[in-house]
Amino acid sequence: MNENMMQPQSQPSALVSVEQSRAMQDVQAALIIAQRFPRDEIKALGRILKSCERKGLAEKAEYCYPRGDQTVKGPTIRLTEVLALNWGNIKFGVDEIDRGPDYSDCMAYCWDQETNTRKDVKFRVGHYRNTKKDRYQLTDDRDIYEMVANQGARRLRSCILAIIPVDVVDQAIEVCRKTITGGNTDPIQDRIVKLVRTFEKFGVNQQMIEEKLKHKLDIINEEELADFLAIFNSLKDGMTKREDWFTVTKDDNKTVTDALKGKKGDSGSKKTKKDDETTSQDKEKRVNAILDGLGQNGYNEMDLERLHGCRVDELSDDEISSVELDIAKMNAGNMPERWTLNK
Repeated sequence: MNENMMQPQSQPSALVSVEQSRAMQDVQAALIIAQRFPRDEIKALGRILKSCERKGLAEKAEYCYPRGDQTVKGPTIRLTEVLALNWGNIKFGVDEIDRGPDYSDCMAYCWDQETNTRKDVKFRVGHYRNTKKDRYQLTDDRDIYEMVANQGARRLRSCILAIIPVDVVDQAIEVCRKTITGGNTDPIQDRIVKLVRTFEKFGVNQQMIEEKLKHKLDIINEEELADFLAIFNSLKDGMTKREDWFTVTKDDNKTVTDALKGKKGDSGSKKTKKDDETTSQDKEKRVNAILDGLGQNGYNEMDLERLHGCRVDELSDDEISSVELDIAKMNAGNMPERWTLNK
């Protein structure tokens, strides 16, 4: 009877042994293949620099943040992923190792299979989200996944940069800057208007931008536009806050608060609860429509969230309108470049 009781307990151990053996074989196979087909560094560098000539990537390639009196700049996670993919023989990612009742233990890693060099960072992600007033627990698996992916992206970037040669990274950033400053065919005035509208989403007005520039906005040059693009990327990724870059007064905060409440000037118009419900329903219909349209063109909700850097239900009206325009182009057989770059 004791033998019969012990037999079921040995089965999990046997399964674990099989999985461990299979994992070891996969690792050995990856190392052997990498040794048999080593990277051609000249071709790999050529592929990286060619990718950096694309406007869509160049605009998302660099971030910056203030440190004392200096500004620290570096490649974004989007650029570092392109570096790793084109350098070749590299495996990278973020794994959830263990999950507790209110946390996830994770590991970001980058492994050069050709030199067998590995960099990994272990970290713990709490299942909660902070707001201005308090914090609340995350219970939905999707929310937890997004939190892990968001916090893992920064660790993953540092792991990749520890493997890719520094001179390759510097050359990639330099080409991205040249692409932004020299390869942009849009009139400078249109780009200034776009800059102001983009920063308005973070409560930054034209006066604050001019104070940062120390001159009028209409004489901004290409280098300064590139710098503000890096600032925008750091604000969008949540690495920095508006106050880190701009002088914010009480009037500025009041203006932002009024905008968030839907007030316009001195009209004194107030939205009713019924108006809010109608607006919410209209937005939901538009979101469902663009998801259907994207599905017909081979894209899904995750592609949309990765492109805009936020959840679908957090998309602004302008972002929804831009996706609707993209779908119309797709249906006409004209695939927008930003979708081909993020596929």
